[in-house]
Formats: sequence, C-alpha cells, structure tokens
Amino acid sequence: METTTTIEIPRHLLHAARATPEELKIELAVQLYAQRRLSIGHARELAGMSLWQCRQLLASRRISPHYDVADLDDDMHTWARLDSE
Repeated sequence: METTTTIEIPRHLLHAARATPEELKIELAVQLYAQRRLSIGHARELAGMSLWQCRQLLASRRISPHYDVADLDDDMHTWARLDSE
C-alpha cells in the first residue's frame, strides 16, 4: 500500500521564497534529480508533470539527462531485439 509524507512549511517561508507549495515540489524534484538522487520518472512524479514536461524543464535549466553506459547498453539490446522481430 502506497503511503505519503506531509511536510509542513510555514506560510511566512513560502511568502519569503515567493513560491507556492506546487512550485516547491517542482524545485525539490529538480534538485534531487540534479543530485542523481531521483530518476527522471520519480522526479516527474514528485513534480506532478508529464515526462515530456519534466525533460523540458530540466533542459531549460541546463540539467543534463542521466544517461550512462549501462543505459546505452540496454538501449542497444532493445534495438537489436526489435530489429530482429
């Protein structure tokens, strides 16, 4: 069963940050992705965005996608499998 966690943020801090709770969720998602603590899928879920919207946001902030040799290897195996079908 999925559970959630609630974080209480005093209104004066939201006001000081000039941010809404939704904007703070987006900022948290972006920062955790940039620190490689969240995958793109989890970051987009936390931000409440589609995958495309999240990728656009990250690109607008010049945050590179996390794509390593293992990801490339997986993609190459997938392409080879699809090509042989």
